[in-house]
Amino acid sequence: MGRHSLPDQYGAGGSDPRPRARRRTVALATGLVLTVAGGTAAAVQSGLLSFGDSCQENPVRLKLAASPDLAPALTAAAERARDDDLTSDGRCVAVAVTARDAYKVTDALRAGDRTDVQVWVPDSDLWVQRLKADGGAPKVSPVGKVASTPVGVAMVPAAAKSLGWPKKTYDWIELAGATLQDDSPRLGAADPARSATGLLALTRLSTAASAAEGGQTQAAAMMKALSQRTSDSDGQVLDTLPRDSSGAEQGNPKRNQALIVSEQAAFAHNASADSGGGLDFFHPEDGSPRLDYPYTLVDQGLTTDQSRAAIRFMTYLRQPEQLRLLERHGFRTSDEAVSKKLVEGAGGSTAQPYGEPAAEPASQVALQEALGTWTITVQSARLTTVVDASASMSDTVPGTDRSRMDVTKASLLQALATFTPEDEIGLWDFSTKLDGDRDYRVLVPTERLGDRAGTGTQRERLSAAFSGLTPVPDGATGLYDTTLAAYKAATSSYVKGKFNALVVLTDGVNQDPGSISRAELITQLVRLTNPERPVPLIMIAVGPDADRAEARQIAAVTGGSGHEVSDPSQIHSVILKAIVAAGAQGAR
Repeated sequence: MGRHSLPDQYGAGGSDPRPRARRRTVALATGLVLTVAGGTAAAVQSGLLSFGDSCQENPVRLKLAASPDLAPALTAAAERARDDDLTSDGRCVAVAVTARDAYKVTDALRAGDRTDVQVWVPDSDLWVQRLKADGGAPKVSPVGKVASTPVGVAMVPAAAKSLGWPKKTYDWIELAGATLQDDSPRLGAADPARSATGLLALTRLSTAASAAEGGQTQAAAMMKALSQRTSDSDGQVLDTLPRDSSGAEQGNPKRNQALIVSEQAAFAHNASADSGGGLDFFHPEDGSPRLDYPYTLVDQGLTTDQSRAAIRFMTYLRQPEQLRLLERHGFRTSDEAVSKKLVEGAGGSTAQPYGEPAAEPASQVALQEALGTWTITVQSARLTTVVDASASMSDTVPGTDRSRMDVTKASLLQALATFTPEDEIGLWDFSTKLDGDRDYRVLVPTERLGDRAGTGTQRERLSAAFSGLTPVPDGATGLYDTTLAAYKAATSSYVKGKFNALVVLTDGVNQDPGSISRAELITQLVRLTNPERPVPLIMIAVGPDADRAEARQIAAVTGGSGHEVSDPSQIHSVILKAIVAAGAQGAR
């Protein structure tokens, strides 16, 4: 294993070859009884004679940063290891444990900050994978798992009872949906950008929703509702519960009656003397994602002695006595045998599917997409949509009796349904000489969907404008001038705190002989692009006459993306996919 080579007595449950301190004490006491010379006994009692140095005088010192929920158990284990004179290559192993949020450690390592820890135990492998994906971050090496705990939904008893706990079970979508009604229990969670618990649950919800009809709209609605009740970290989310079990605060709109948390977090809350009442815990029937606590070496100045001592401590944690310690703190130590006492301590029940296998780990792509969508949902979006209205948009889509424009309009209306009142959306169309000498016109300015616009709202105005899009007879495609004008408008009206983007849909290449060239367009876009005020261009090439390579080339210089769809009905999903990708890029 190179620098991570195995220490002496490696193996789960391996015993320490050195005699323990208390055995030395027994030996000394026996010697004193047999000592004839009274002066020898007096010398020993006064500390003048030495029978060998303790291994504690020259230990291998390790600093271990652990997820705050796991840190108390690891601190207790480190103290036991000291009392047991745990050694690596004849030297004692001295482990100092500190509690650090995983996102803070991740951010520091990604930023290139020097760390003083040699071992890191975050609550989820997703943090390790995020670092590995970042080529500039220090190398991290997972060498095992410490424990696990499933993620579910904990509720105050009155709220759980209203949903039929413990006999009634729910999948993730049903459980989230049951808390989104006006008179339902208020559901809170930790920010998925800072919490593995929040992100794993969000990804599970997003994945499940996307598989259902109208699922993307439902997922966006759930995210928006959940974003109103998020806490900055896992440590803060439990503080949003009512402070006592008397029911006096149940109606307080600032208090949550349901939380997305881990089983261990519910266990620790219920075991706390000042918890103000126990929680009931729902284990979703379609499987729970799990926190898996990877034991990770941080290869930033890690010495060979430290790496061997770190592995020695990891094997110590797998000994039966330490496994029982972890279980007493509410963690699972086996996927096969789950302690009923532990589950009940967390507020679970045999009627809930707590023993089901963990849900399949989410892919990095799914995690990134969920985080990107969340980022956009929380920030809200500001999008200007520019639609090709050239004559070719009247061509019939193969296999249908509808034109490209008809299908495009339907897809845009479907996409519109996924945005919230806080989002800002506008609409342009373009052809050639559509407004005097200009190839484009502004149909609806980019404004907040919830704002009043005439006798209705911006959403209603925009919906009518989408429905009214019509191809221009004999109209050509004035792509380059339109793209430049729209990008200038989008960058000049940039709104801080929102996801700003320009979406251009075209079914052909530029056909305006009097327009700027592609090279000039790209040069101008580069000049307009500002990393401090990002406005990615999302260019969608629709149909066989559009140039996908050109779309990618033009969009790339703004930090955006180019796409091709053969069927305009795919526009809706492509827009969402492109926004998610751009949002995830911004989140990184």
